[in-house]
Amino acid sequence: MKRFLSILLLISVLLVGTAFAEEAEGLQKDLVILFTSDVHCGVDQNFSYVGLWAAKHALEAAGNHVILVDDGDSVQGEPMGTMTQGEADIVLMNQMGYEIAIPGNHEFDYGMERFFELVEMADFPYISCNFTKNDELVFDPYIIKEFDGVKVGFVGVTTPKTLTTSTPHYFQDENGNYIYGFLQDEDGQSVYDAVQKAVDDARAEGAQYVIVMGHLGNEAESIPWTYADVIEHTSGISAFIDGHSHDMEHADVKDKDGNVVPRQACGTKMNGIGYVRISAKDGSVEAGVNVWNNKTTAPDLLGIENEMTADIAAQKDVLDKKLAEVVAHTNVDLTISDPEAVDENGTPVRMVRRAETNLGDLCADAYLDQSGADIAFVNGGGIRATIDKGDITMNDILKVHPYGNALTVVEVTGQQVLDALEWGARSVPSECGGFLQVAGLTYEIHPYIESTCTGDEHGMFIGVEGEYRVKNVMVGGEPLDLEKTYTLASHDYMLLSHGDGYTQFDGCKMLQQSVKLDNQVLIDYITGTLGGNVGEEYADPFGQGRITIVEEAPAK
Repeated sequence: MKRFLSILLLISVLLVGTAFAEEAEGLQKDLVILFTSDVHCGVDQNFSYVGLWAAKHALEAAGNHVILVDDGDSVQGEPMGTMTQGEADIVLMNQMGYEIAIPGNHEFDYGMERFFELVEMADFPYISCNFTKNDELVFDPYIIKEFDGVKVGFVGVTTPKTLTTSTPHYFQDENGNYIYGFLQDEDGQSVYDAVQKAVDDARAEGAQYVIVMGHLGNEAESIPWTYADVIEHTSGISAFIDGHSHDMEHADVKDKDGNVVPRQACGTKMNGIGYVRISAKDGSVEAGVNVWNNKTTAPDLLGIENEMTADIAAQKDVLDKKLAEVVAHTNVDLTISDPEAVDENGTPVRMVRRAETNLGDLCADAYLDQSGADIAFVNGGGIRATIDKGDITMNDILKVHPYGNALTVVEVTGQQVLDALEWGARSVPSECGGFLQVAGLTYEIHPYIESTCTGDEHGMFIGVEGEYRVKNVMVGGEPLDLEKTYTLASHDYMLLSHGDGYTQFDGCKMLQQSVKLDNQVLIDYITGTLGGNVGEEYADPFGQGRITIVEEAPAK
């Protein structure tokens, strides 16, 4: 019954791709290449690894060769990754039977040393034709697998955007010089040449088919390194399986010789299982994706249990133990609330959404420290729980930042900084989730001045019509220069997604995009920079004097 449901699972969600004929001499049965990408630790979501296991084994039982590969961004994105620094995900990938993987940009989020530790843990090889150290390739650019005597080449390529979408200093030496790279250049030619060389070399080694495993995506900001750019500037690719942009797009793209190459992506968090099928009958190459659109996961809806069910449960047990682990210590209470005032129900009065707190300072300092920016903003609504004096567990930190927002850095003008502070202060003395806790600057709020911020019907910032209630903004001890350019660290929710109505940063130059989760930013700051102990500099629950509330107008 479970085998039947597994086959039903596969067939019921199948999206038919496009087939292209090549030679298939010697292939005795169809080859199905299953691929995942951008799992981001979502091993128990949507299809889940349980559903992937069922699909893989159903295809094998139906008489196909099956190989499972991954296009990157597997080990980051959920507490399972953060708490084990990717180890739990590698363990499950080993148990799933992955045979090849490529690094995505977020494979590096735990640092270069940890990345190579994870590579060593893997029972499968990583490949990339454009990941270099001191201009030398780190991994093999391709690998060849053989089925019934038919050789199939797999080429890996990773987006050069990795340098700004993971933490930049991870790719640098102690002097700040980049020693790791991805053949980034202005026109993309270096990447095209690397892919072409790997394809040609695989063909020369006897590969009848060459599958490019890409973590490139389709986003305009990734030009000239999108999948389409690469296909259009190369030849000899049989199919291009892709990730990075979390899409499920199927596209048939002409290569530089005019031959059509199918490109397929497979979404994120296991909501898609991509495939390439090479037919033994006629040599056709078909690419598509199996999609799961139900709110209930495939195992829960279809009652599927298999080897991966217990394996995932075991890793969750590991996670529970990790959450309880003591990772640091604080000498002081770190608060989001007034230490004395209570409301009519006896509940502490929350301050973090209307005034400075020591936990707000700590969170903002973490963003500043981990980004190297001039200024850091953290919205008060994103700081959710107090940390009591004493030992700090992983769970304590996850409760502070539960949303999974990610560190992002942009270039801004002083005027944009001022407008953002004004928007965040518009409700003082009342609460506002967008109230800004800050690092790298100080400012005053004059609530006796009525806010003149304007927003649209959706609550998005439009402008400031009158006098600013935010005054005397100082950056690094110097007055804010409205014409000057500063680097600003915050998270993608605010800087990229208009979170809390912040539209001020539209069109800003992106320096680092979604490089690590907010809870990991805080963990790394406390355990690394602070040496595992939050000291007396954060003792005052009302903070370090970065935000001053001026209650009354100065006497004239």
